[in-house]
Amino acid sequence: MRIGIPRGLLYYEYFPLWKCFFEELSAEVIVSGPTTKRILDRGVQTAVDEACLPVKVFYGHAAELGDCVDFLFVPRVVSVEPRAYTCPKFLGLPDMLRASMVLPRLLSPTVNMRRNRRQLLAAVRQVAAELGAGPVKTWRAWRRAVAAYRRFKEFLRQGYGFEDAVSLALGQNRHLARQAPPARDLTVAVLGHPYLVYDQLVGMNLIQRLRSEGVRVLTADSFTPAEIEAKVRNLPKALFWTYEKQVLGAALACLDRNVDGIIQYVSFGCGPDSMIGELIQRWVRRKRDIPFTLLTVDEHTGQAGILTRVEAFLDMVARKKARSA
Repeated sequence: MRIGIPRGLLYYEYFPLWKCFFEELSAEVIVSGPTTKRILDRGVQTAVDEACLPVKVFYGHAAELGDCVDFLFVPRVVSVEPRAYTCPKFLGLPDMLRASMVLPRLLSPTVNMRRNRRQLLAAVRQVAAELGAGPVKTWRAWRRAVAAYRRFKEFLRQGYGFEDAVSLALGQNRHLARQAPPARDLTVAVLGHPYLVYDQLVGMNLIQRLRSEGVRVLTADSFTPAEIEAKVRNLPKALFWTYEKQVLGAALACLDRNVDGIIQYVSFGCGPDSMIGELIQRWVRRKRDIPFTLLTVDEHTGQAGILTRVEAFLDMVARKKARSA
């Protein structure tokens, strides 16, 4: 059995978990290639105009896999933690795809952990049953998949890039070297959803470019869940968007580290991100005077304009640090 996983949205959060699980169930996992302009254009032509850029990218990757696989894995992710929700588009993603294009059979279990975590195991059993796996094999595969996912998140926290962290977590290459020490005494946090900052085209290779300039880069994955929870606990009102909470918690955690600047990377038309961006700016100005910039991208954004703004931001951060010293 060939199971296709589009390289978009929650792929950048859970791919090692999914890949390990399906391979332990004796399935072949096929992933669409890195995002290109052709894939993006295909998604833009297929998706509704109101969809945000990451959803349009996901459409393009799903279309790329349409004729190559027996199943397309598109889970309906409602909630991944108690008393919180994900983006509304994650909830309706399988239905949106079915209404827009001809696809192979969808594997679309519903993950809803808002009230308890037992529903997650029910979704796991549902997927395994569709693939013909028994309960013992399913449980063994799930345990190994969770272990791979934890290794993946730990490698990200240690400073490895996304692709390197995936390879190390899945045991594909154990000889990768960690990032070289930064040549400049600058630390910049690039805060945004993984499907934005880690994507090759959408993310403009921003993290790699900063590191090539000798800058130490932090992302939301550089902080442990405990650090993020401790920070958002001090907010006047609890956030009920899980992934926005991670970005905001990481921004607040930056205030306790020697971070010289913060870049928030968002897609145009994302309502939750627009609210989180305003909160981040207010808290950063209130607690510490850290340089902050907001980069908003859509399918029309040019790379040259983004890079020019980033270079200007780095110059401002360097001058401010020099004056403080």
